[in-house]
Amino acid sequence: MKRLTVAGRLFITVLILAAIFFGYKYLGGQKMVDQMAADRAQNTQTDITSENGESTPSESTSTDSEVTDTKVPSFNYTPPAPVDGKLKGVVELGASGFNSFIIKVDKQKRWSLEKSEFGNSLVTENMATDEDVRIGLKKYIGTMLDYGVNGKEIHFVVSSGAAKAEVTQKITKALKSLNYVVNQVTPEQEGQLALKSVLPADYYNKAFVVDIGSGNTKISWMDGESTKALETYGAKYFQDGTEDTKVYQEVNAKAKQIPADLRKTCFIIGGVPFEMAKEVRKGKERFTTLSAPLAYSKLTNAKSKSGINIYKSIADATGCDQFVFDWDANFTIGFLLQM
Repeated sequence: MKRLTVAGRLFITVLILAAIFFGYKYLGGQKMVDQMAADRAQNTQTDITSENGESTPSESTSTDSEVTDTKVPSFNYTPPAPVDGKLKGVVELGASGFNSFIIKVDKQKRWSLEKSEFGNSLVTENMATDEDVRIGLKKYIGTMLDYGVNGKEIHFVVSSGAAKAEVTQKITKALKSLNYVVNQVTPEQEGQLALKSVLPADYYNKAFVVDIGSGNTKISWMDGESTKALETYGAKYFQDGTEDTKVYQEVNAKAKQIPADLRKTCFIIGGVPFEMAKEVRKGKERFTTLSAPLAYSKLTNAKSKSGINIYKSIADATGCDQFVFDWDANFTIGFLLQM
């Protein structure tokens, strides 16, 4: 290379660059560049950036898989606050853990949620013996006592879906040994209790209630001075191999029993509605208005898809204008309110 002239060195450099270029092109490099450009153009066509910086599907997207960005109106309602209320606690026993709630409630049954904990499984872990259960439960109860709840105001409720689970029966036995009463409720009672906690008195004559649980769904409404409650499939029906169409038809038939004058608004709670509400919640609002069922196609796990099928069936049957999720209500709170 030292003997080469400057012109010779430049000539060799050009040859090397030409070889790299043609080798890149014929080995597929150009195709890769072209494909990247095409993908970029496709993405630009498919995703249109909305004003708030989030991507929304273009109009060419299929309706069946579309995640709509339709703005739903807020539900403006403020429940009356309790006056000189006292603390009460309730724990829902489940097969895999506990949901617990501490509320402040007054003599007029006005209440506010003070503390909640969902899906706590610590109590059900490492329970080799009955004594392990007792120790775990004492610690769990102790946290509620430390919060200021009187021991006599801590209650335990077994949901209808968890009553047959082996671990629930073991926990129930341990609680009884600690002199706590364990209350078991039927699906119909769950529906009635859900209504008691979630349906404001101002809406008794113009709304109904839906609780989509894992084991069953409860549909309830006020019938004069009494509560009407129906049970149907829960969001885990897929585990039994039940067809979506069959569930849709049964839920639809049950929902059509709701009186026409109560179909304007639905107050809805449950695990899958919770997931749907998270998608559209604004700040820390107490009530969130859900979007239409087709807006939740991004929720693709089996339980969510089944719950959305139930939700769509109820929406189609009733033509309800708004489904309002209550972030604080739970059927076990309704149990406290009826005491």
